[in-house]
Amino acid sequence: MTQSTSTMVSASGSIRHARREDVPAILYLIRQLAECEGETKSMEATESKLESTIAFGPPNSNTKLSATEPSEPTSPAKPVRCLLAIDETGKAVGVAIYFYSYSTWQAKPGVFLEDLFVLPTERGKGFGKRLLAELAKEVANIEGGRLEWNVFRANKAGIKFYESAGANLRHELIKMRVDGGDLNRLASITQR
Repeated sequence: MTQSTSTMVSASGSIRHARREDVPAILYLIRQLAECEGETKSMEATESKLESTIAFGPPNSNTKLSATEPSEPTSPAKPVRCLLAIDETGKAVGVAIYFYSYSTWQAKPGVFLEDLFVLPTERGKGFGKRLLAELAKEVANIEGGRLEWNVFRANKAGIKFYESAGANLRHELIKMRVDGGDLNRLASITQR
């Protein structure tokens, strides 16, 4: 996510958990994120995949949700939640996709932010910080220990934005991943 804090103006609108009827808007925002990162070829998200993997808030709720209000439960099949930034016209202009994590050292739950994206035309209006603030409230609601995420080293503007929100860069961590054929090979290892 790229956002300049020096030109920030107040954002009107709201932040709320996504509802099932928001899936087309969520997919649109994910496509925009993929375009911004030059990863459109890697994108496999579809409306049906999103519908089957996001734990949604209740339909047609006019109130902002928190972790203590009713919503679909997360599960292995629906591991993520989604917050939307909605502008004053009712259009979704930003998204935060997250899931619950755990800190072994703290023995506390936490929140891992998978992706945060605000449309380029809506940046500098406070939507990004409001999405992060809602995630921080979610951590507080579950009596958690931390909110964390990854950011590309090349995303200097995003790093500056996150640092302006109070985030600390962790140089000692290296991200690891197993996917595709390597994931299948790892899963096929049996006990001896």
